[in-house]
Amino acid sequence: MKRQGPWSTSQIDAFLGETRVPVRIACNGPTGHPMLASLWYLHEGDRIWCATRPGARVIEWLRADARCGFEISTESPPYRGIRGTAEASLHTDRGEEILRALLQRYLGDSNRSLAERLLADADREVAIALRPRALFSWDFGHRMEPVP
Repeated sequence: MKRQGPWSTSQIDAFLGETRVPVRIACNGPTGHPMLASLWYLHEGDRIWCATRPGARVIEWLRADARCGFEISTESPPYRGIRGTAEASLHTDRGEEILRALLQRYLGDSNRSLAERLLADADREVAIALRPRALFSWDFGHRMEPVP
């Protein structure tokens, strides 16, 4: 995999582990225009995992063309993050497992009603594995002050 930017592999892994914002996935839509989907993510080894319903448009787009772009970045200064290109694969056998891990990561023990609603059809969930092909990190911390 091609890597560029200021961060080492361990810094990228640490960022992915501590940052709890959605991954933005850019897919090739049916009209030829790029389409975006934002999903919760889980970093596991050399993959970024997401989960969604089988009828979600992002599943349709990735079935048609597994190539995608992605970005995970902070939402407040100092801005930093990663972006890149990836090949996506779909996994019905890991959907429920990934969904449960995502719920723990993003909700913990809070918002039980949302968790229960999302788990209602967990056995139908589809996991998405993004395998990065190129990864670019950036960190504007040296140019920006954190917001108090």
